Amino acid sequence: MGEHPPTAKHPPTAKPRRRQARGERRIAQLLDAAASVFCTSGYTAASTNAIAREAGVSPGTLYQFFPNKEAIAVELGGRLLERWRESHGAALTAANLDLPLDQLLDAVLDPLFAFNHENPAFAVLVHGPDVPGQITQEFDALHAVLLTRIEEIVASFLPDAPPAELSLIATMIFAIFKAGLDLVLAHEGEERQAYIDEIKKVLFRYLAPIVGFCPAGQGAEEQRDAEPGAHSH
Repeated sequence: MGEHPPTAKHPPTAKPRRRQARGERRIAQLLDAAASVFCTSGYTAASTNAIAREAGVSPGTLYQFFPNKEAIAVELGGRLLERWRESHGAALTAANLDLPLDQLLDAVLDPLFAFNHENPAFAVLVHGPDVPGQITQEFDALHAVLLTRIEEIVASFLPDAPPAELSLIATMIFAIFKAGLDLVLAHEGEERQAYIDEIKKVLFRYLAPIVGFCPAGQGAEEQRDAEPGAHSH
């Protein structure tokens, strides 16, 4: 007897969908394991065997989804970069431009610090010496977009500034953030928050005179009271 034709009760795509869902869960499991191994061992020292052990599967199961460590890193890097885009996009929204400088720094920096804290593998893949070139190229492209967006924000405060000045200020802002990020990621709890507050103060004191945040006649003590984190201790 031949097979019965598909019916509404038994659609022909049911099994493939279940297999696809299982496969996606397995891929997510392997990527989570890879992120953990990369953070613990570094990208160069990590191996597919270590990733399989961390995921609780056999190496053969891992190879059903990824042919090598590089393929795992590219997939993980792609997903992290997409989250990075979302985080930076939310932080640098035009709606934040109407905020006072201290609140603007909170709105922009807090999502970025949170993203890096929640995704430590991102720094490993972005800054590792032997990561696949595709990841480096994609990050470089996003870095350029981010600098352009920071320049646009600065330009909203300084509409008459020449492009070279806007580029210099944007580059300094990003450099200060990156330098402070290592300190933030190396600490937890109150110490971590203390470094976040200090980075905001540095950026506030750098930007306030540039964007003309302080009204004429405001004293130094009043300016300090307006700084991010001034009342957090």
